[in-house]
Amino acid sequence: LWPCAMGPELSRLELTVAVRQALLAEARAAAPEEACGILLGRGGRIDAIIPAGNVHARPETHFEIDPRVLIAAWRAEREGGPAVAGFYHSHPTGHARPSPVDQAQSARDGRVWAIIAAGDVSWWRDGEHGFVPLSYALVDG
Repeated sequence: LWPCAMGPELSRLELTVAVRQALLAEARAAAPEEACGILLGRGGRIDAIIPAGNVHARPETHFEIDPRVLIAAWRAEREGGPAVAGFYHSHPTGHARPSPVDQAQSARDGRVWAIIAAGDVSWWRDGEHGFVPLSYALVDG
């Protein structure tokens, strides 16, 4: 497993207003399919996203981040670029919380997840026992 850039005891996030707006825009643009991508940040702060194509065979109800985008993000981190803090996806007809499919596919690796639905973004840590909700604060730039 990759070490998580967010720290082992994360319970609250900071994220920029621009990140929240970008997540909402990505979800709107992808509907009726699920949007997905990568969250970049470190030390409890999400600073940017990398949108990725949803390559799942049923993108209306499932997601799979384009592996080329994922590999490029891991490579960039390894070469000193921004840290992969976690991932995001949308639920176009669902709720902003982990679905049963999300729970079943949980990696339990400590990464952060954003789930976008109905004009809202919720934040989760994929912890040892599954997804745990995170509180967050919006910050400028």
